[in-house]
Amino acid sequence: MDWMMELFSNRCLWCPFSAWFVAQALKIPITAIVTHRIDFRRFWESGGMPSSHTAMVVSLTIMVGATMGLSSPLLAMCCVFASIVMYDAAGVRRETGRQGAVLNKILSDAIFEGRPISDRELKEIVGHTPFEVFIGFIVGLLVAVAWLLLA
Repeated sequence: MDWMMELFSNRCLWCPFSAWFVAQALKIPITAIVTHRIDFRRFWESGGMPSSHTAMVVSLTIMVGATMGLSSPLLAMCCVFASIVMYDAAGVRRETGRQGAVLNKILSDAIFEGRPISDRELKEIVGHTPFEVFIGFIVGLLVAVAWLLLA
């Protein structure tokens, strides 16, 4: 049972999951403000404001730096990993969402004109704007600081 205690006391593991949870929970009221309706499904969906992927990797990086030291090779690895995740969130995944919007328009036009291709819409909110990634960064930073100050 010592391994369970060690696992449950691993702040570098649980802090990022807390950051993910906070970022995902924030999507519900932010979406409600924008769309004027509450959609609890946003908690389980990717994309949108804020970037939970970014919050997660930023909090992990901060926790590793705080526990392992600033000269740790593990911190360097986390920084590289976080950079890739944030770049992907604001770049590749965002473009995928744009393509989904265009394809949905094509499908809608085809169905409207009586030439159905598919009746399933593609997911358009896949990635993030740079601002959504930045806010995810802030969420991850704040959650990690909270973990460091409260533990």
